Parts: sequence; C-alpha cells; structure tokens
Amino acid sequence: MNIITLRRAQPTDADSLPAIERSAAALFRADPALAWLADASVTDTQQHLHAIETADVWVAQSADGALTGFLSAIEVDNQLHIQELSVSQHFQGQGIGRKLLLTAIECSRKRELYGLTLTTFRDLPWNEAFYQRLGFETLSHAYLDSRLTAVLSNEVAHGLPAERRCAMRLILRPAPLNRPPAPGQTP
Repeated sequence: MNIITLRRAQPTDADSLPAIERSAAALFRADPALAWLADASVTDTQQHLHAIETADVWVAQSADGALTGFLSAIEVDNQLHIQELSVSQHFQGQGIGRKLLLTAIECSRKRELYGLTLTTFRDLPWNEAFYQRLGFETLSHAYLDSRLTAVLSNEVAHGLPAERRCAMRLILRPAPLNRPPAPGQTP
C-alpha cells in the first residue's frame, strides 16, 4: 500500500489536477449512459490555480511526490460546498477520497461552519452511497435551497441527467433560525 499524505494545494500543483480529474472520470466508461463524461472537458489549470488561491483545495500526495487526488470546495452561506473530489484511477480504492473528504469535514468543524454540501449521482456506488457512509444525507426537492437548486439546474443544462442527480448535506451544527425579533426587542 502506498503512503499518502494530505496537504493544502499549492499553486505549483495546479498543472497536475486536470490529469487527475481526467483519470478519475474514466470510471464513467462503466456506465454506457454516462460514458461521454470520460471524454468531457475537465477544469483547466488556470481554473485550478484560481481555486487554489481563493478557495479550499487539498491534495493527496504519494511518497514519491506524485499527486494522487484532490478535493476542491468553496465556502458559501457558512457551509463548505464540495465542487470536485477526484482520485487518479491507479490510486482508487485505497481510501484516498475518504481521507480527502474527512479533511474537508474537519476543516469545516474548525471553522465552525454549519456543514458541507455537494451534488452527485444517485446510483453510482462511488457517489451517493459513498457520501452517505460518511454521514451525508440526500436532500429531497422540498429541502433544496435556491443555491443547490441552481447548481443542479446548471448541471442538467450541461447534459447531466436530472433524474440521476441529487444534492446532499452533512450538518455539523444547526444554523440559527431567522426569526423576527420578539416584541420589545430591537432587530
């Protein structure tokens, strides 16, 4: 088994991330309806560099220095939204994705965020079921906020099948209720 370390991404890592994402996407070839995703464009180096400089990006690195996976997320509404979690095909099945996700969860706890959100496929074993094992809950349409609704709509507009997509949330602490002030209190 390879020794893998996790760390914050550095600007010099940006060049390696598109290849990791492309390698991870090869898994979609196993599903004929989604096989096109294996050849779809991925986030380019400049976009990864921007994310490294402005958002939360962690990388997994092997003992020989090669990057094996990454997780990219942004903070929105006091929650960490996971935009991408990718592990190179050769390193899949070794718990790297789980470790990256646990790192994002721990960071969110330390920052006292309300939780984490993401969108994913319902029916692929490395998607919804994977996140459920780590405590994420699938949100019904009634519990989708406008942001997650917009993310899902954008994914559908880019060709992903709506009936196979879902939004998920891991609650770390309850968000305060937006209540009007009680009589006699100032807002």
